[in-house]
Amino acid sequence: MKRLLVAATLAAVAFGAGAEPLKVGSKRFTESYILGELLAHKAGEAVHRPGLGNTGIVFAALKAGSIDLYPEYTGTIAREILKLEGPFDLGRLNRGLAPLGMGVGVPLGFNNGYALAMREERAAALGIRTLSDLLRRPEARLGLSQEFIGREDGWPALKAAYGYPFATPSGLDHGLAYEALVAAKVDVIDIYTTDAKIERYKLRVLEDDRKVFPRYDAVLLHRLEVPERFPAAWKALASLEGRISEQSMIRMNAAAELEGKSFADAALLLDAAGSSPSRAASRTFFGALFGPDFWRLTGQHVFLVFVSLVAAMAIGVPLGIAAAKLPRAAQLILGVVGVVQTIPSLALFAFLIAAVGTIGTVPALIALFLYALLPIVRSTHAGLTTLGSGVRQAAMALGLRPGDRLRLVEVPLALPSVLAGVKTSAVINVGTATIAAFIGAGGYGERIAAGLALNDSITLLSGAIPAAALALLVQGAFELGERRFGWMSRARRQS
Repeated sequence: MKRLLVAATLAAVAFGAGAEPLKVGSKRFTESYILGELLAHKAGEAVHRPGLGNTGIVFAALKAGSIDLYPEYTGTIAREILKLEGPFDLGRLNRGLAPLGMGVGVPLGFNNGYALAMREERAAALGIRTLSDLLRRPEARLGLSQEFIGREDGWPALKAAYGYPFATPSGLDHGLAYEALVAAKVDVIDIYTTDAKIERYKLRVLEDDRKVFPRYDAVLLHRLEVPERFPAAWKALASLEGRISEQSMIRMNAAAELEGKSFADAALLLDAAGSSPSRAASRTFFGALFGPDFWRLTGQHVFLVFVSLVAAMAIGVPLGIAAAKLPRAAQLILGVVGVVQTIPSLALFAFLIAAVGTIGTVPALIALFLYALLPIVRSTHAGLTTLGSGVRQAAMALGLRPGDRLRLVEVPLALPSVLAGVKTSAVINVGTATIAAFIGAGGYGERIAAGLALNDSITLLSGAIPAAALALLVQGAFELGERRFGWMSRARRQS
């Protein structure tokens, strides 16, 4: 009997382990989306968590076990993650990653380095061919991405090595930088050397004459247990070693950015040897809007907003009452919920990933709950503190105890103010929930993130417009409820 129980337990464990799919992550730029789709397709039983923000967020997700692996670059691992100085190879990277429970392997075959680029005619007019030449042109306008500005191997390393006189510019989304460059809004942008738009826009890639940038060979950054937990998937992924050339990667990027193909379709081009690039059939806005993912994204978005709002009401209203009834605590309560509102959303998401040990719905709900508190707490506090003293005196004259006065008189009279705060929180959360897609929580933000990565207005608007429409529907529903509540209140008074 004991042996049977042990065997059953082992079988259940084996079945559970086998049933769990490999989780592949990716960052929020075209190439990473495509590689994520390619890895998930090759692995077979795998799920892709796309567009998880910058290196900090996706690496936090890997550490937390929310994803099992993602495509990364050796230079990023060495300089940004491990903070290594000097030359490095895969052996040195693996020795540095081992204490973190991670490893690196499966070199995919191409280098996608950082570089700075200019329009050819502008570079020729200013006589700029190398990064050192920029020193002679302090009037050049920089349009650098947020991640490049913040990375140790990005702008800080470049500025220190070349002694640039430029002030650190405001960040510009990588997907929008090319359009700003072509429109002559900026003169210099940071690029990835496998970007498809380099050739399309005839850009001059400036030579890194002081060799500041390391090599950025594409590899798989994974948790150490992945090869043993997913042997079949890992064997399939290992077959990609050395298979993706720079030209192949540029071709896949071009399919997504220039031909309108989906990231998944672009990834499949790796195995479509000899096929020539072709422009995809023209898309319509309504076709993109009501695509096959519309109801899934709508359900995810509504779930995020509704659950976080209910939780914020359950906590925020009592906090507002406490602030109104305990003047000494009011400043502390209002101050704390006010400070939470000022925390940048992506920074809060990154902190919550590390705190709760996962990405996706849970940290997104916590963040949205925290952001929804301030309007509810403040409106509840304001509604109670603005009641006239005569109301309280009348309630006392009726012999009502403090708890009954609050429940039967003060809260009902303050209810319009409370509902106004709830409505404000609901509308704000509809918009804020779009950012939750950057940590794998889904919703309309998935389309917005993909649209930004591709600089595709149709994809972007197919996410932004439903979010705006949902916000209007939520506001209309609350206003309808307020009018009905007003009619019911007047009917009670008349009766």
